[in-house]
Parts: sequence; structure tokens; C-alpha cells
Amino acid sequence: MSLISEFKDFALKGNVIDLAVGVVIGGAFGKLVEGVVKGVIEPVVALITQKGNADAILNGFMSLGSGIMNFLILAAVVFFVFVKPMNKMKALMEKKAADAPPPAPPADVALLTEIRDLLKK
Repeated sequence: MSLISEFKDFALKGNVIDLAVGVVIGGAFGKLVEGVVKGVIEPVVALITQKGNADAILNGFMSLGSGIMNFLILAAVVFFVFVKPMNKMKALMEKKAADAPPPAPPADVALLTEIRDLLKK
């Protein structure tokens, strides 16, 4: 097996693509969670402990909305640039495999089939 065909088999496995997409989306989700903690939870706790103000909470919600938009844009880009083309490529490869004629039976099976057919006559 050549190096290129081995790499193609490795790269086109669904698990590799799923893992790569998971890492990218996970990183973006981590930033989103960090935005929730720093922008919303910390100001609420500061307001409860009398060390903050309500404007910090409003600013936190505004930055949270920005973080959500960034996450959704990143998820859409990953889907349309990576996931959708890979699914189309997999479908084409499966169609090629389905369209391929079945392999010819071994010679001994073909001979036995021929003998069976002759005996039926």
C-alpha cells in the first residue's frame, strides 16, 4: 500500500474528521463558557457581595451575545467548509463502491456451479 493511499484512508475515516471538528468547536465553546463566567456570573456575584454594579451585568450580557454570534459563525464555517464537503466525498466513494461489479467467484466455485447446472439439465 502506498503512502498516499494510506494517508487517504486515514484522512477520510469519519473518526478523524469528527475529532478535528470536535476540537475546533470545543475550543470555541470553551471561549463561550469563559465569556459567560467572566461576563455574567462574576458581575452577578460582585453585585451580590456589594462590590459591583448593574452596568457590569449589562455589559456582560452584551459581550455574551457577541460570543454566541462568534460561536455560531465558527460552527457554520466549519460545517460548510469541512463537514459538508467530507460528507459529499464519502457519499461519492460509497456510490463508487456500490456501482463496482461484484468480484468474480473463484474458479472452483464457478466449476461447481457449471457442474450443478449441467446436472440439472
